[in-house]
Amino acid sequence: MRVLKISLPLVCLFVLFSCTNNEQEKDNRTIFSYNEMAGITSLDPAAAISFENIWPVNQLFNGLVQMDDQLNVIPCIAKKYTISEDGLSYTFNLRSDVYFQDNVCFENGRGRRVVAKDFVYSFNRLFDSKVSSAISLLTNIDRSEKTEYKGFQSINDSTLVIRLKEPFSAFISILTMKFFSVLPLEAIEYYKQDFRRNPVGTGPFAFKIWEEGTKLILVKNPNYFERDEKGYRLPYLDAVSISFVKDRETAFMELLNGKFDMLSGADAFNINEVLDKEGDLRDVYKNKFYLQKQNFLKTDYIGILIDENIESVKTSPLRLKSIRKAINYAFDRDKLIKYLRNNIGYAANAGFIPKGMKSFDPEKVKGYNYNPDFARELLKEAGYPNGKGLPEITLHTTDNYKEQVEFIQSQLAECNIKLQISIEKSSVLRQAVNNCEYNFFKKSWVGDYADEENFMTLFYSKNFSPQGVNYFHYKNENFDAAFEKAQHETNEAKKIELYQQMDRMIVDDAPIIPLYYDQVIRLVNHKIKGLGNNSMNLLNLKTVTKQN
Repeated sequence: MRVLKISLPLVCLFVLFSCTNNEQEKDNRTIFSYNEMAGITSLDPAAAISFENIWPVNQLFNGLVQMDDQLNVIPCIAKKYTISEDGLSYTFNLRSDVYFQDNVCFENGRGRRVVAKDFVYSFNRLFDSKVSSAISLLTNIDRSEKTEYKGFQSINDSTLVIRLKEPFSAFISILTMKFFSVLPLEAIEYYKQDFRRNPVGTGPFAFKIWEEGTKLILVKNPNYFERDEKGYRLPYLDAVSISFVKDRETAFMELLNGKFDMLSGADAFNINEVLDKEGDLRDVYKNKFYLQKQNFLKTDYIGILIDENIESVKTSPLRLKSIRKAINYAFDRDKLIKYLRNNIGYAANAGFIPKGMKSFDPEKVKGYNYNPDFARELLKEAGYPNGKGLPEITLHTTDNYKEQVEFIQSQLAECNIKLQISIEKSSVLRQAVNNCEYNFFKKSWVGDYADEENFMTLFYSKNFSPQGVNYFHYKNENFDAAFEKAQHETNEAKKIELYQQMDRMIVDDAPIIPLYYDQVIRLVNHKIKGLGNNSMNLLNLKTVTKQN
């Protein structure tokens, strides 16, 4: 055996060169870092019920379709789809160039091609209540004798058919939700219960490391199928780093120091410190980062239980429509937004459906504005002239909204409407409202998918709580008829007209007091380019670039 002799200086040069190359490669990597105060509980799409979980899942997985930043449904793994004339059958034609990320669960560690039966498996898995948070979204899937008990069917490797019991125009929007991502049987069988922290998908980034409560690292998927308009393979970033700093002051300092590239949400930093009263970034921070503001499909409101079959409602002044309307007119939503929210959001002067939805139109749905004189007239009409004899009303809320409801309390007092505030724990409030124990309560509703049905379902009489989300027990036959008609309507213009009609009924019957339509707000490092923003507050990092 011959021994190769290398001089010591040459060895040192080789080691130095190797180290230098490794350091250069490390320095040239682009890593997007953000903080998640609330923490992440699972990376399984079946559990993607909160924004904390949805954001990383969106980087790891894909579905049949996806949303663009204008909330249009566009192709993803399905290159095209067709809907039958009766609205009961959806046929998806799949791309042939989509592969699962490389992982030890596959033979030789190489990810295989995605086929239609992978969607059948992934979607059927959602029926398991121990695994999934999406069961309520599957009630319209037809698994009857008519479909041979196959609501999801793989015709061949590239063709998937989904069958519904009844036409449902919002269904294609529902399929953009991360619940309906594709995942491989091999990974579930290999990792079993531990799949939640060992995700295997098709997304632009792949799982690397998760130290729960400390850091989550995702790395670029070199085999990702989507490309930009110039033909370059996405994503541009090399990695995504997610931290879990709970203290917002510490997180803000990390943003200032460049450790974080983004903070998201009005709760993630001190808005009074960072924003002026007009909602603009203060000059002192403009050289550090930029501000993103975008409509958010979220309506904050005060709900009113109006079901007179419930004993507590029989004697409540809130059973009277005139009282409910008087409260709606008795406070200034614009002041609430300007002084208590630094102009984050918009006064809810146009019904319940929020700004950002296609049917939102203040000219066609006229809500409530500040008119204390008219509020007094309505009190008189209800039999309480100048508020005389009107019983005190208790408003149940959480500590997060204490300042806002105190402002409403002070304004209502000017019309002699006495409001008592009861601060509750979130879990207590949620359970009590669901069980019809409170007549007057502060809540909000966030759109799960980009269709007005998701907002109007709160007022459908077949959705009475505690089984459903109609916490007000609102019942209106004309509303129900319009709601059911909209489910079957495929013409977009007619659908919009129906939802506007429903929203006008809600304004007139006043089972709620709309407060404001929220906004997505983000602070972003100037080095970050191409970070999109949409009304669903979905984080999409596949087209983001970062300057070194």
